[in-house]
Amino acid sequence: MSSLGIALRCFAASSLVAALAALSSGCGDGADPPDAPGATGGGGDQGGGGGDGGGDGGGSEGAFDWGLPPGFPVPKVPQDNPMSAAKVELGRRLFYDRRLSGNGTYSCGSCHLQELAFTDGLGSAMGSTGEMHSRGSMSLANVAYLTTLTWGNPLLDSLEEQALLPMFGETPVELGLAGREQELFERLRDEPLYSELFPQAFPGDDDPIRLANITKAIGAFERSLISYRSPYDLYRYGGDPSGMSASALRGMDLFFSERLECFHCHGGFNLSDSVQHDGTTFTEVMFHNTGLYNIGGTGAYPEGNAGVYDVSGVEADMGRFRAPTLRNIALTAPYMHDGSVETLEEVLDHYAAGGRTIASGPNAGVGSENRFKSELIRGFDLTAEEKADVIDFLKSLTDDEFLTDPRHADPWAEAP
Repeated sequence: MSSLGIALRCFAASSLVAALAALSSGCGDGADPPDAPGATGGGGDQGGGGGDGGGDGGGSEGAFDWGLPPGFPVPKVPQDNPMSAAKVELGRRLFYDRRLSGNGTYSCGSCHLQELAFTDGLGSAMGSTGEMHSRGSMSLANVAYLTTLTWGNPLLDSLEEQALLPMFGETPVELGLAGREQELFERLRDEPLYSELFPQAFPGDDDPIRLANITKAIGAFERSLISYRSPYDLYRYGGDPSGMSASALRGMDLFFSERLECFHCHGGFNLSDSVQHDGTTFTEVMFHNTGLYNIGGTGAYPEGNAGVYDVSGVEADMGRFRAPTLRNIALTAPYMHDGSVETLEEVLDHYAAGGRTIASGPNAGVGSENRFKSELIRGFDLTAEEKADVIDFLKSLTDDEFLTDPRHADPWAEAP
């Protein structure tokens, strides 16, 4: 990968973002890029790893109605981008609008399909020009709660800034809008609906169709994509003892046990770490090396796809990636950052072995012996019945209502 490609992927405070911020600062609401957050420890019991604190699922009078059940905290929202129903609806339109790609063929929703929990079913994402990427599209379910937003970039922690990279990045090309900012604005101004929606979402703004507002609206819509109605949620938060099968309940006990250690990276209400919300008091940022590779016994991962190492250049960061939420995990195959693990059964095999062994080829190596591997990846034994139970638990995290919720659906699609 070229040095430009590394820069676009790795640095939210890059010259690209700085230049685009200048384009969007017409009314003085542009913000300096945030500093890189510091890493902190994690872990804990069944409720740990993400925190269950804060919030009754609603909001004060006049606040945005998140519609959350008791036990679910309210997401933390940037002060310069408060939530509103009008802004979320505008963001939904923009998220699914193919005019946000250079060639008019792709939208954000092209790589984030609602029926797949806002992933795309591919091991490596494909951009609007057909260029393949080195990593898969991450689920956007509950992205509002995350402290970092990509597989391996600790610097990128703002949905508004993140939206700039697929729009204007060139290595790899995603939406392909680099150098076409004015064309984008003209396209949106030519759509009569936007002449109504932008002023509603940004009242008092004399020139609302501009880049800062585009990314703020998309960020607001993405924050509204909250999954909380799975069978697991009915059981744990809804108090419904029939919400989960006996097999899934046994699998849940295994999942949250010290024997398997899964909950250290996939705990709390979001079944992930690196979580924040309106009730958190510190920022947790975690990345992990799970022994997926150990090329030649050196600890190395494939060049250009080595996680945080690609950002920091620090040897100890080799192969460290963010643990994704396990909500709707049964729908987001293939797994891992590069889609190199096809099924949930193979995922369990990987962790049971304490790392993956690749017997031959350019990536050959014994992952369990990777010297940079997390100390939590120690391996375990499961019977066939126990393995099936854990799989049933993971399937109980599927939120069917989230996958069909019309509030999240493509508004440009023709009605059946």
